[in-house]
Amino acid sequence: MPPAKKRSRAYDPVRTRTAVFSQLGHVREAVRTLTPGQLALPTRLGEWTVRELVAHIGMAVTAVGRSLDLPEPAKPDATVLDWPFATSASAPAIDAFTRRLAAEHPDLDAYLAGVEEALAGQLDAHPGSRVLETNAGALSLADYLVTRTVELVVHTDDLNAAVPGLDIPYDRQALAAATRLLADALAVKAPGGSTEVRIPPYAVVQCVEGPRHTRGTPPNVVETDPLTWVRLASGRLTWKRAVEDAKVAASGERADLAELLPLMS
Repeated sequence: MPPAKKRSRAYDPVRTRTAVFSQLGHVREAVRTLTPGQLALPTRLGEWTVRELVAHIGMAVTAVGRSLDLPEPAKPDATVLDWPFATSASAPAIDAFTRRLAAEHPDLDAYLAGVEEALAGQLDAHPGSRVLETNAGALSLADYLVTRTVELVVHTDDLNAAVPGLDIPYDRQALAAATRLLADALAVKAPGGSTEVRIPPYAVVQCVEGPRHTRGTPPNVVETDPLTWVRLASGRLTWKRAVEDAKVAASGERADLAELLPLMS
């Protein structure tokens, strides 16, 4: 767990809900077009095929319902900024659960339709203040839903990478929320003010110990686009490759983030 705490930014729960359903809808529309051969293609996620990746996307959304089925904690003891650092601990259980879901749901469109319907009912039935027990600790439902935008954006990118020409779009608000959460997580992992990380148009954060600039152009600047940032933070792209491919502009002696990435895996 990172050594520092940072106050989480506020996310509009209505926009978050809209973003989650919009991105899930984009995925579902694309899944309808996939052939058996495409569903059998490998992905960049270990031994998972595209079919298992789609099953996992549904699983990431139904995590809301599984948490709602647990006893409600007395109060939140975590924030959305704790979540990225807790993702790797559940990897073995997630792998087994994903494989079982893929085997149990041959009709993936029907599966995702059920996931969408169930989530709508859950969000209608429970206020955003409802506290959930999650892998990152006790979070409000509204905060946990923000983490679902990260899951959906990251795995939409995984699908696009696995299936040539698929090109699933990214909901603007989902991509914005995912970018901001992961940028803020970097500032938690490497607190400080010597380096400015710019991810236009969604986020700017100060991080890394060292002299803090107060005016003018910062001496250490990193700039990249939102999707590249999500790939770096989630381990889909290495810092070295991003710099070599000119996906990242980095200037200054404290602008090398290689040792700080990825934030989640």
